[in-house]
Amino acid sequence: MAFMPAPGYHPFYNPTLPYKRDIPGGLRPGMSIYIQGVASSHMKRFSVNFVLPGGDIAFHFNPRFDGWDKVVFNAMQGGQWGDEERKKTMPFRKGAPFELVFMVTDQHYKVVVNGSPFYEFGHRIPLQMVTHLQVDGDLELQSINFFGGGPALGQMPMTVPAHQGPGPVHMAPPNMEGPPVFNPPVPFFGQIRGGLTPRKTIVIKGLVSPQATSISINFKVAQSQEVALHINPRMPEGAVVRNSFMGGKWGQEERSISFNPFTRGQYFDLSIRCGHDRFKVFANGQHIFDFAHRLSAFNRVDTVEIKGDVSLSYVQI
Repeated sequence: MAFMPAPGYHPFYNPTLPYKRDIPGGLRPGMSIYIQGVASSHMKRFSVNFVLPGGDIAFHFNPRFDGWDKVVFNAMQGGQWGDEERKKTMPFRKGAPFELVFMVTDQHYKVVVNGSPFYEFGHRIPLQMVTHLQVDGDLELQSINFFGGGPALGQMPMTVPAHQGPGPVHMAPPNMEGPPVFNPPVPFFGQIRGGLTPRKTIVIKGLVSPQATSISINFKVAQSQEVALHINPRMPEGAVVRNSFMGGKWGQEERSISFNPFTRGQYFDLSIRCGHDRFKVFANGQHIFDFAHRLSAFNRVDTVEIKGDVSLSYVQI
């Protein structure tokens, strides 16, 4: 079964290293690049480069474990490196999963690591000249996702986790179906504008808590509190239970699954696509299960609810 990403969402799963591919549509203000991976247990360094056609680099992001752990930032013009910027803080841990986000504004590349703001690197080369993304080094890549590219983020505050500061950043790039939300608090409640329709895709990215026991993702009718689709990862059981709640009672559970993407301490990338007769659910680009519609008027579904032992990094409805 083919994976159908949401409009404006360009994912690449389990890419090999070195990674070098064109940026869909070119780099532009309002775009975000998400990189999920695992730092090698013997990591010395890795790099993420925003590359121009001739090989120059508009932004070089380079964590180094060398006895003086640090992250180096730079740009290369005319084949020559410029002045280094450094931050003597290492947000990556050897052998640990990570989520790295580059948010592109008119003025800066804003870097967020594991949900926390890390650095801003001012443009030295016009970002519109960037055509490719390059990643290499001592890490395992799980996914690279390109989002958006509409209004600039320059006037927007960088998102921080809910427990550390202000609420999430809302952006509405024109090529997305609905406004994506970055690092929203849990429980999360999102409105499906106009109700659920065929071909509608919801994207949910997050981190399963290290001591997680349960997560709930519900597609609900706000007025009646009916649940057309209940996705319930249960970590102690190693199960992903699906069900519906209609007429004041739960229906028959479904548990069969091709693989379980919900592992304690690991990131996940979930895409839930509404079809005419069923939901089709993918994780990391792989089909994991279908769920036949039990609520015939599924267009009444107008709310996505997410709660439980999870930190959310991105939700697009």
